[in-house]
Amino acid sequence: MTNQISWISALTLAGFYLAGCSSTAPTQPVTTAETTTAITTTTTATASVAKQTKGVGIDRANLDTTQSPCVDFFQFANGGWIKNNPVPAAESRWGSFNELQDKNYAVQHSILTEAAANRTSPKGSNAQKVGDFYASGMDSVAIDKLEAAPLQPYFDKVAAIRDVRSLLTTAAQLKKAGISGMFSFYVGQDDKKSTEYAIFLNQGGLGLPDRDYYLKEDDRSKNIRTEYVKHVKNLFALLGEDTTTAGKNAAKVMDLETRLAKASRTRVELRDPQANYNKMTLAQLQKLTPATDWNLFLTQLGVKGATEVIVGQPDFFKELNTVVKSSSLSDWKTYLRWHLIHSTAPYLNKAFVQENFNFYGKVLSGTKALQPRWKRVLRTTDAAIGEAMGQLFVEKTFTPEAKARALEMVKNLRDAFQEHVQTLDWMSETTKKQALVKLDAFAVKIGYPDKWKDYSALAISRGSYVVNVLHANEFAFNYDINKLGKPIDRAEWGMTPPTVNAYYNPSMNEIVFPAGIMQPPFFDPKADDAVNYGGMGAVIGHEITHGFDDQGRQYDAEGNLKDWWTKTDAEQFTKRADMVVSQYDAYEVLPTVKVNGKLTLGENLADIGGLNIAYTALQKALAGKKKEKVAGFTPEQRFFLAWAQIWRVNATEQYFNQQVQTDPHSPGRFRTNGPLNNMPQFYEAFGCKPGDKMVKSATEQIKIW
Repeated sequence: MTNQISWISALTLAGFYLAGCSSTAPTQPVTTAETTTAITTTTTATASVAKQTKGVGIDRANLDTTQSPCVDFFQFANGGWIKNNPVPAAESRWGSFNELQDKNYAVQHSILTEAAANRTSPKGSNAQKVGDFYASGMDSVAIDKLEAAPLQPYFDKVAAIRDVRSLLTTAAQLKKAGISGMFSFYVGQDDKKSTEYAIFLNQGGLGLPDRDYYLKEDDRSKNIRTEYVKHVKNLFALLGEDTTTAGKNAAKVMDLETRLAKASRTRVELRDPQANYNKMTLAQLQKLTPATDWNLFLTQLGVKGATEVIVGQPDFFKELNTVVKSSSLSDWKTYLRWHLIHSTAPYLNKAFVQENFNFYGKVLSGTKALQPRWKRVLRTTDAAIGEAMGQLFVEKTFTPEAKARALEMVKNLRDAFQEHVQTLDWMSETTKKQALVKLDAFAVKIGYPDKWKDYSALAISRGSYVVNVLHANEFAFNYDINKLGKPIDRAEWGMTPPTVNAYYNPSMNEIVFPAGIMQPPFFDPKADDAVNYGGMGAVIGHEITHGFDDQGRQYDAEGNLKDWWTKTDAEQFTKRADMVVSQYDAYEVLPTVKVNGKLTLGENLADIGGLNIAYTALQKALAGKKKEKVAGFTPEQRFFLAWAQIWRVNATEQYFNQQVQTDPHSPGRFRTNGPLNNMPQFYEAFGCKPGDKMVKSATEQIKIW
């Protein structure tokens, strides 16, 4: 249920899809002769246009041809789609990712409905577990009848806390069940010794999305804190507490979490892998935090014989030690009760689900209505036993031919990246050689795992939905704990096959593309190379470039956090990366709300590098072929239109606010336009001239990879 990779650079993270700005820029008609010839103005999707564009991946109805592509390409490429696709009531954003995810949901829904209807599957089989898990989540009558009763054994454990020792014991037991609180604990590859698994301890324990929500003094942050305390109070009241007691307990939770937030590092600070790698012996950790018996804690988790841990943020744990000593056991029991109900509310009866949605959906994200139960249960099933369901999904959606073509694209993108490295004018031959060694060592995973996860140790029934979720959490926890002392499992995936996403994992030095994203508009076996390289090719290039962004470049070919750069080359890289920070810092998402260039640096570097190498790969694919127009566009124009359409999006104001504060990805408008601002190839394709908004002077253009 939780991601055990220390950090991965993905198209999307932490449940956020990539978003773009839905506001429209002032329009300007197309003025250049070349562009006017290529772009026939149209405002409606006529039958002839639909027929003309069928299967090519570019639909003219999605364009806004009143906008010049040289002024705002995002609006030009997506304005028609944005106008006709408002955010649905049950969503906080709507874009290409959501559209494709909905198509995948339809396939998964069919799989799950069929599995749930089949009561004859052999006990212990994947079919039985998938069917029973989904059926338990869809049985709203039974869920409403049980209310929070299935959680009583956990509440009893919290109530039995009598000293710091039993506080730690209970906290460990809750962590095994996937209950958040106090700090983050997981097992993953040692960043500096990638052939071994290690124990990681990181900051955590907050109910709001980020430490800044507790600390910023703007009106929006203050209002969210007020609403959060009301939410905590309401959930305590649903557990049976009177209004006064619930209010006091909510205040206690807010006080403890605020103290933890003050000790937490910012999201920008968390992007420094060296600063967040602090290996300690257990004795050293015990000295740092004497109030916490780590041997006891680890023993309760089932960890045996551990001698070292990697502590991400030592100052956080020093403060946690202080809070453990200075806060009453009563306050800690209240805090743990809160995190127990906070972590499980989505799987309980209507009142808990609605209250959870009222805050995290309406207040934080601006979502107006709950999604249908089947979608919510489907996502939970995917998170719990995704590879069991994923096997069936792959059979229905991902052909061997699609995988073969995707692998061919990866090869072409790697070749293009190699060419780019070899021709860099700012990097020494010494560093180039090491960069190519790392590129050559990349592992590639396409579609689905070669070895499926074994769920035989996971018990699932048609009884309590929330108990099934907790069992799945504990299964995942034990699965990772059991890795300690064993060889690295290089066949393991960090995403399930139906996921519309992709990632680069530095410790594995691998790029991974689930079957879920290998579909239109990202990848279409029926579309021409221009469309596929502008979509999936750029995604592949994005993930390749992550191996060489400001974080990924610090890992070597074996996945170790190890400096392989000359001092001069590192300085040259940083100089160029700082230009990227400045460019994106200037982008305004909402009035007074701008992109955080430092937080989004890695993703912006991957977009700029990925699109450039995808363009090079396309030119190689087109070499010797006649370049024909399709739907009125040249191959180069279709390439850039395909890039823009994967970032098309509408979103609520609340979503954008949360994205800018917590997400390392820039909104879609700037993911589209940002890289194009630096590409003369784009200027040439659409006839853009100096002085146009999308055009930078030669001295301002940024190209790193």
